[in-house]
Amino acid sequence: MATNLRTTTFNSCPSSTETDDEGVQGTCEDASICKRFAVSIGYWDDPYLQHFVRLCKERKAPEINRGYFARVQGISQLIKAFLQKTKCHCQILNLGAGMDTTFWILKDQDLLPDKYFEVDFPLIVTRKVHSIRSRPLLSKPILELHSEDSLQGDGHMLDSKRYAIIGADLRDLPTLEEKLKKCNMNAQLPTLLVTECVLVYMTPEQSANLIRWAASSFETAMFISYEQVNMDDRFGQIMIENLRRRQCDLAGVEPCKSLESQKERFLSNGWETASAMNMMELYSRLPQAEVSRIESLEFLDELELLEQLMTHYCLCWATRGGSKLGLSEVTC
Repeated sequence: MATNLRTTTFNSCPSSTETDDEGVQGTCEDASICKRFAVSIGYWDDPYLQHFVRLCKERKAPEINRGYFARVQGISQLIKAFLQKTKCHCQILNLGAGMDTTFWILKDQDLLPDKYFEVDFPLIVTRKVHSIRSRPLLSKPILELHSEDSLQGDGHMLDSKRYAIIGADLRDLPTLEEKLKKCNMNAQLPTLLVTECVLVYMTPEQSANLIRWAASSFETAMFISYEQVNMDDRFGQIMIENLRRRQCDLAGVEPCKSLESQKERFLSNGWETASAMNMMELYSRLPQAEVSRIESLEFLDELELLEQLMTHYCLCWATRGGSKLGLSEVTC
């Protein structure tokens, strides 16, 4: 059963050689298509994703859909908790954002931070910028908050008063920081950093550098990371092999051994607190009425496969500073 491993589609986006980078960028497409399918059959509401991602005719497995539901709900809960603690006087850096639509969702909910930044490979950013510029439903919310009639930037970048998207390599920290500062990143603001299946595609040294840079750059900050865990067992090894066959090597799988190793990577690189839970535990904590609703959408005949999948992904969140805000109290 585990050898089916429909988990190769459970991802987002950076890596090590040019070939690996192409494989990683392909996982961004996979994740976007899976989210689009789950939205199309009612798992959650997202009116913006359809303008970035085509709807795939191929049906996705129920355990994949439930996995993405838990992922979206968990990250959303943590983001909203941070925004509540800071009263939205903060900034968000979504690193490896892919086709993420959080900015538009937060605007609809009147929960936007002072500024929302997205970073990804230039090729992905070019595609996203084109979608934003060519679709009024995407560009209008940005322009409504902007002081000018047009959006600044080129194919690899777009900047406005409240939203910026930047093409950059997360392994090149000096260039990343330079580009963020050009778009008015404010190191004095409480800052939330979000990565979804990003660190695992960098070497442990590269991801540690990124985590350390984030800790040293912002006095008050929180970091949310969603990625694999428990990768030492047979299920984890098959996942690694499946991705490797697609020229997508999990270069940073070492810190994904356990929830403890996930937390330790933050605690040893400048962060003061760290928490983590696997996605099965998070799923069990979601509001029961909402879980019952999504479980009624389609039949799942193998609960064991869902459990296997969900126990091999986790949410980890770390904080530094922010004692007056109560950031260390944030939980799922």
